[in-house]
Amino acid sequence: METRIYSGSSFERDLNYARAVVDGDWVHVSGTTGFDAATMSFAETVEEQAEQCFATIAAALAEAGSGLEKVVRCRVYVTSAQEFERAKPVLAKHWAACRPAATAVVCGLIDPRMKIEIEVTARR
Repeated sequence: METRIYSGSSFERDLNYARAVVDGDWVHVSGTTGFDAATMSFAETVEEQAEQCFATIAAALAEAGSGLEKVVRCRVYVTSAQEFERAKPVLAKHWAACRPAATAVVCGLIDPRMKIEIEVTARR
């Protein structure tokens, strides 16, 4: 049985997607940016945006009966190699408990305020 989880982001509403999909023992969390749905804004720095990504991801995983410690796969998209260097301590902090298979890609993101986007797959 599949379950869909929503964070309340306007992006989810406007694009008709779920923050996460629970499929059996797996939780697939959509690409998550540093957008704070409570304030409807982005933080200025990549470090703050990365922390917001993980907060949103952690909330979705908790609702799915999982947690960051259960992440097995993580993909990180950043707008530059310099932004990745600044985000590395935040990534390392949150990956310490799970040590997932990980990929990082430098690319353009859909909104110029976005500096980082993170997607994960976790077990329940």
